[in-house]
Amino acid sequence: MGGHKPIQDRPVHFAITVPTMIKITCSLPLIATLFCVVWSLMFDFDASTRTHCKVHNWLPTISAVIGGFTPQRYVWRICIALHAPQRLMVAIGYYSYHTSVHVGMRNELYKAVAAVNSLLHLIEVLSLVFLSMISSSENGKMHEFLFISFMVTALTYMLLTIILMRWGRCGHGRIPSLQEATSLRYKTILFLFNLSVFAVAVYFFYRHNAYCEPGVYTAFAFFEYLTVVSNIGFHSLIIMDFHNTGVLMVDLNSQDDVAVGRHHGSESLRSQRKDGYNVSYVLDSLPSA
Repeated sequence: MGGHKPIQDRPVHFAITVPTMIKITCSLPLIATLFCVVWSLMFDFDASTRTHCKVHNWLPTISAVIGGFTPQRYVWRICIALHAPQRLMVAIGYYSYHTSVHVGMRNELYKAVAAVNSLLHLIEVLSLVFLSMISSSENGKMHEFLFISFMVTALTYMLLTIILMRWGRCGHGRIPSLQEATSLRYKTILFLFNLSVFAVAVYFFYRHNAYCEPGVYTAFAFFEYLTVVSNIGFHSLIIMDFHNTGVLMVDLNSQDDVAVGRHHGSESLRSQRKDGYNVSYVLDSLPSA
């Protein structure tokens, strides 16, 4: 009578679907980017577009607007800090997602690649957090190192994610679901787009420093924006991979089951399971993406 209450019968104090959580999470850096750029254009145009070349430019870089001006840097740092915990949680969750399929004789290698991929995702998020907190004006070398760490891990993570999905979800005669096939297609497109615009951004960055031509740094800034937006777009596809997943805050105290069973009988217990929002009730109520 005093045994452990099954997890599906425990009361839930908070519940949110992963798609809803990710929509909120991905909107934070997107809103922060838009705010910082627009605010800088309106109120800090000359200072935010000025470079050592002293030529005309019309767009500020993200590094400039998130580190050298207020309130831009406060908005950016708050949004990045708020979005990071969910990203770290999903990075760990993706290991379970990938390893939930068996790929045959090379399954151990597949699991090792999935573990490396989750580690890269964690490093990407932490690099973004730290480069947001340490601006280029405060510590240029550290900011540059963290930016390189962010980009290298982000691109490698995207590539490995595509490889893992093709390997695990499409390989060994397994037919992917429509959701999986769509997610993989969008991931591939966004990865190639992100890699392309980043390469173009790097070209304009070095061209600006080498020749100091008017407007070249503006082109760099524009392609930097596209790099950031496509990175956010890639990570927003978590919505498709975890479309039937929720995050719950569950009461783990089994004493409630003893008290209810002893003092109120089975009828009260059934009422609590419905009105108290147990796990089964909440999961049935959560909408799918």
